[in-house]
Amino acid sequence: MEAIDVVIVGAGPAGLATSACLNRLSIPNIVLEREDCYASLWQKRAYDRLKLHLAKEYCELPFMPFPSDAPTFVPRRGFLDYLHSYVSHFRINPRCNTAVESAYRDEESGKWHIKAKKADLNVHEEYVAKFLVVATGENSKGFIPEVSGLDSFGGEFFHSSKYENGQKYKGKAVLVVGCGNSGMEIAYDLSNWGVRTSIVARSPVFPSIRGIQGSKIEFANGEVEQFDAIIFATGYKSTVRHWLKVLHLLFLRRR
Repeated sequence: MEAIDVVIVGAGPAGLATSACLNRLSIPNIVLEREDCYASLWQKRAYDRLKLHLAKEYCELPFMPFPSDAPTFVPRRGFLDYLHSYVSHFRINPRCNTAVESAYRDEESGKWHIKAKKADLNVHEEYVAKFLVVATGENSKGFIPEVSGLDSFGGEFFHSSKYENGQKYKGKAVLVVGCGNSGMEIAYDLSNWGVRTSIVARSPVFPSIRGIQGSKIEFANGEVEQFDAIIFATGYKSTVRHWLKVLHLLFLRRR
């Protein structure tokens, strides 16, 4: 069992920024990250053409601005370079491959008890902390909705977090489900690669899917079309309630 002032769960930009601020104040802290690297969303699950959707001045982390020559909307590679510099400058050392399995606050001692599994060593670890910071993001697990007949689809289907670029779909028909930032950007990228691209959403303009049979997809307006692949840009779900016991109780009380 390891005692520490602060345990931070998640080594994305929020977790890194929290650790940096604590390090500046010489407050002992550790960062636990379930993936094998920090900023895993940006390093492993982002498409090639991704850029920050907000101007750089609104996305910089505490105590380190972007380089003056950085473009207004920083591309993925530039943002990763910035994060690498940030981690090095503030001497942040995330403990990767460490997935938190449970965390609860002992009312008597006022301390947090965190249990985690070190995946690469297949061992369990336990931490006791004065404070717990949840920096996993509200939405961290890709969500694919239930669609009638999806299992029968003869082509490829996956969540948008696994999309890189449209090169291998050139000349094929691809359906993008969802028209948020990711859905629209992926559809645009596919089109630039010469892909026959269609978008659906829950609206009269872009009718939703009624069902799937093999490579044929029937839409809510009765039309039927064939596609080679489906990309679900349908958002994410939180995993926090599975391990944060206090939060689980709060969710129950809201019902």
